[in-house]
Amino acid sequence: MGKSSSIIRRDKKVMSTSYDRDYPFAFKKGAGCYMWDTEGKKYLDFAAGIAVLGSGHSNPSIVSAVKKQLRYGTHCAFPDFYSELPVAFSETLLRQMPSPLNKGRVFLSNSGTESVEAALKLAKWKTRRRYVIAFRHCFHGRTMGSLSMTNSKPIQRKGFAPFLPVKHVPFPYAYQMKMEPEECGDHCLNKLEKTMKQLDGNCAALFMEPIQGEGGYIVPPKSFVKGVRKLCNSFDVLLCDDEVQSGCWRTGKFLAVENFGVTPDIVSLAKAVGGGLPLGATIAKPGIMEWPKGSHSNTFGGNLLACAAGRASLDFMKKRRLGENAVRRGKEMTKRLDEMKEKYEIIGDVRGIGLMIGVEIVKSKRSRAPDAEARDSILRKASENGLVLLGAGKSVIRICPPLIIAREQAEKGLDILENAIKVINNGRS
Repeated sequence: MGKSSSIIRRDKKVMSTSYDRDYPFAFKKGAGCYMWDTEGKKYLDFAAGIAVLGSGHSNPSIVSAVKKQLRYGTHCAFPDFYSELPVAFSETLLRQMPSPLNKGRVFLSNSGTESVEAALKLAKWKTRRRYVIAFRHCFHGRTMGSLSMTNSKPIQRKGFAPFLPVKHVPFPYAYQMKMEPEECGDHCLNKLEKTMKQLDGNCAALFMEPIQGEGGYIVPPKSFVKGVRKLCNSFDVLLCDDEVQSGCWRTGKFLAVENFGVTPDIVSLAKAVGGGLPLGATIAKPGIMEWPKGSHSNTFGGNLLACAAGRASLDFMKKRRLGENAVRRGKEMTKRLDEMKEKYEIIGDVRGIGLMIGVEIVKSKRSRAPDAEARDSILRKASENGLVLLGAGKSVIRICPPLIIAREQAEKGLDILENAIKVINNGRS
């Protein structure tokens, strides 16, 4: 820990105290599904840079595309001048989208929260309405518009009020609400309908993660998502789909919402869409993104290096059929995790689609009470044994490896994870 300890000490002197690290891992380099720390220790990566590196670390196709663009320039001020590369990236992106989004328009930015902010502004501009609706446990970003909707953890909102006018309604978290999934979905739809009626035509949009990310990898029933779309249609409310963490084939489909048979009006993307470089995109159906010149813009949107990386990443993911790999690996990993759930009292729930899997750690199966301390101990223990993981929600372990992961790598990672769970589980008995 010599070099790593030195970096951590320097970090604590100069970096914002708001950063939240689960354990003392100091990154040196990455390749494929592996990372190395500054001591040279090798780790299997089950976090993918918070679901960013779907194509893997240091992907040769992406590296080559960035190097090629470096010879021509890094920045062109795309919002003020024309350039082919951001257009080509946007055309490639639209080809991945379901109809009619594939005939829509794209606004480019630099991050997930920016792509959500653009969606929020666009929805308000289009409808001229005051309110938006978001769900409890949701995470849409940390800038003020997106933070007004974010409802994942109290610390994310504490001290930052007043917020924009947002109404929060329950999301079907069946496990913790102690209901059957369909019953839970119906309950939440009833609450949503009442809220829409109360807003009486003054609701611009409903923002939804099809699978909640930071809130705990919460998967709703298919009937619930279809019901959300139906209510949005009935009340003339735009359905804004936050795919920042769940998009780009992570669940087997390009958009996670496609698993539920629903098409949104506006989509926000980031993370994996940039192949490791900062890139966000907001996509709207035809007829929505027709706002006037100067109504929304930025400086770095359409950055040339980011668009080169993004286009290469999209091409790579499609060519390699990483959505199919996500489904195969996801089924295998979920089966193994379900077996662990039967063996260890500490595992309360296993849920997910594709390679977006949550493992909820609890004090006991009977109480279902979240156990954040045990979850954090598991993360640290797994890290000591060469596996990088991240938490989500109150006490969930999120599993979101690069989409290129092989079966042998998945099995090795789960071996390390099970060992860590076994140690913590047995240590409590």
